[in-house]
Amino acid sequence: MTISLTPPSLVGDKTNSSTSNLARHFESDNVSMASSAESFEHCHEPNAETQKGRRAERVLWAVALLSIVFIAAEFVGGIWAQSLAIMTDAGHMLSDLLSFIISIFAIRCARMPASKRLSFGYARAEVLGALTSIIILWVLTTILVVIAIERIINNEHDVDANIMLITAGVGVFFNVVMGLVLHFGTGGHSHTHGGHSSHGHSHDGKNVNVRAALIHVIGDLVQSIGVLVAALIIKFTGWTLADPICTFLFSIIVLFTTITVMRDIIFVLMEATPRHFDLQDIKKALSGLDGVRGVHDLHLWSIGMDMTAFSVHLALESNQRAMETVAAARSLVRRQFGVNVATVQVEPFDSRSDSCDQCQNQV
Repeated sequence: MTISLTPPSLVGDKTNSSTSNLARHFESDNVSMASSAESFEHCHEPNAETQKGRRAERVLWAVALLSIVFIAAEFVGGIWAQSLAIMTDAGHMLSDLLSFIISIFAIRCARMPASKRLSFGYARAEVLGALTSIIILWVLTTILVVIAIERIINNEHDVDANIMLITAGVGVFFNVVMGLVLHFGTGGHSHTHGGHSSHGHSHDGKNVNVRAALIHVIGDLVQSIGVLVAALIIKFTGWTLADPICTFLFSIIVLFTTITVMRDIIFVLMEATPRHFDLQDIKKALSGLDGVRGVHDLHLWSIGMDMTAFSVHLALESNQRAMETVAAARSLVRRQFGVNVATVQVEPFDSRSDSCDQCQNQV
C-alpha cells in the first residue's frame, strides 16, 4: 500500500493548511497505527494465483506427454498414407507441443520473486509465452498452406485412404482426451472471494496458457475430424484433392481460434483496462466511502492475464480518518472487484480536480 500527500504547491493557500494538518495527523498517529496494524490488510496477502499456476503447469505437462505420443503416431501414419492433411495435423500438434513447453517455462518464470529491476516480478512471462506459441502456430500453418498449394499445382495428392482413416481416428481420440484434461484439470471457473457478499472474478478462471493450449487442442480436434471426413471422401469417391483442401480449411480455423487470445495478449501489453472491469463502477463505490469528497486519477491495468494493478487519488473532506479511509478503499477494490495490487493516495479536497480533464479522463 502506498500513501502519499499532494505537495502544497499544487493547491491554494487555504488548502495548504489542510495539507499540513493532514500530514501532522499522520505523524501523530504513528504509535496508534502501529498498535492497530492488524486492523489493516497486508498488501501481499496470499492468494490463489500461485496455486492456479502450479495446477496449470501439471496439466500442461500431462498434455505435453500425450502430445509426444500423438505426434509420433501421426507422423508415421502421415508418411505411410502419403497424406498432407495428416502431416498438417501432426505439424500443428508439434507446434502445440512447443507451445506447451514454452508455457510451462513461462509459468515457472511468473512465480519468480520480484527484483529491483523487475518490480512487478515475471508475471508477464506467461503473456509472452502465449504470444510466442501463437506466432509459432501461425508460421507453421503458413508453411503448410504453401505446401498444399504446391501439391495442387503439381497434382501430387495420391493417398492411402485406409491408413488415413485409422490415423485420423487415433487423432480424434487423443485430442478429446487432451481437451478433457485441459478443461477439467484446472477447474472450469474460479473466484477470488474476500467476504460474504462480494467477490472478484479472474476472467474465466483459467490460466492464460491453459486457455491457449485448449484452443490449440480444439483446433487439432476439428482438424482430426476434418482428416477423418477427407479420408472417407477419398475412400468412397476417389477424390484425392480433398486432402490438400483440408489444409486450407484448417488454416482458417486456426486463425479464428487464436485471434481472441492474441487480442487479450495485446491488451495486456498495452496496459489496457481488463474487459471484465468497469472503472465507473469502481469510482462510484469509492465515492461512497465515508469522508471521500472526490475520486480522480483512477487507473486499472493488467500486469499479467491473472494479475491486475490499481491506483487512485482520493480527496478527503477531513483528515480525521485518513488511514481508515485508505484501508477501506484498498479492501473494497481487492475484495469487491478482485484487484491484486492497490495503491491509494489521499489528499485534501480541491474542487478544481473535478474540472481537470487530466484527472477525470479515465471514466
